[in-house]
This record gives sequence, structure tokens and C-alpha cells, in this order.
Amino acid sequence: MSTKAKLLSIAALATASLSVYAADHPKTGYGFGSTPSAEELNQFTSPLPDGRGLPPGKGTVSAGKTLYENQCLACHGQKLEGGMGDKLIGGRGSLVNNDPTKKPVKTVESYWPYATTLFDYIKRAMPLLQPGSLSNDEVYALSAYILAEGKIIPQDATLDAASLAKIKMPNRDGFIPDPRPDKFRAAK
Repeated sequence: MSTKAKLLSIAALATASLSVYAADHPKTGYGFGSTPSAEELNQFTSPLPDGRGLPPGKGTVSAGKTLYENQCLACHGQKLEGGMGDKLIGGRGSLVNNDPTKKPVKTVESYWPYATTLFDYIKRAMPLLQPGSLSNDEVYALSAYILAEGKIIPQDATLDAASLAKIKMPNRDGFIPDPRPDKFRAAK
């Protein structure tokens, strides 16, 4: 039997096996997972750059500073300089330097094109040992503090869904759009 025939036989056997298994497990098709409850779905956020998908809530820079000192400082440092966790601010212009011996410094301030991405990342992944445990107000406050320390917004700012989406990040224009409109179409 040729290699091609062997591969086709294996593929046919795998397809038949999956079909039999799926028939025996009609709810999920594969016998694992579950349908999320309304409460579980309410915890999920996936904001777009224009702010669609951001949850209600608000937070101030001062509230964010207090929360940062209590929850984030151990990993990200006193001045957001990093340590066990990533450096959060600094590095502007380091992505386009022409010196191959200098590594780019990828921070919120130098790399992230949209402030909504900051909110999304904090909401999903922080704090490290309890991801997803922060309230929307706490995430807005932490976002405000980090952005204020990076001198992107004023120290007296209050962020909510509308104001966060309007922030122009320092490297927003540092990315090249994909020229293949047939592959990636922007939402209208």
C-alpha cells in the first residue's frame, strides 16, 4: 500500500471515529465543555479599539494608584519599571531605533496602539494569581493610573468606556495596516 493510500485510510478512520463519538455526545459534540450561563457571559469582555464592548464603570487615577500599590507593585515595581512582571511605562521611540544592539522596550506607552487593549488585558489576566477578579471600576482605575504615569492622560483623569476609547496612544500610528482587503476587512 502506498503512503498516500495509508494516509487516506487513516484520515477516513479518524473521520468515522469522530462521527460515531459526536453522535454519542450530541450536547457538546466532543463530550466536554458546557454552555456558559448568563452570569458567566456577563463577566466576559472583549472591547474593540473604538470602545464597543467596554463594560459600564469608571475609575480615577488616585483610586488606581492605591489599587496598584496594594495589588500590582510587587510584580511591576514601585515606578512601573518591572521586576518579576513586565515594565509598564517608558520606551517611547524604542521600536523604531536604528541601532541593532538596542532592543525595543515594549510597554503600554511604547507599543500598545489602543487604550482599550490595556483595559482588556488587565480585566482578563490580572492580577497574576487571581485573573479576572478585578471589578470593572478597578480595571478602569488601574488603566487610568498606568496611562497617567505614562503621561498619556492627566493625573486628575477619570476613565469610563467613552473616555477610554478616545485616548490616542503614543504609538497608535506606528503600525502598518494589512494591505490585503480581501483577507481582513475593517468593521464599519
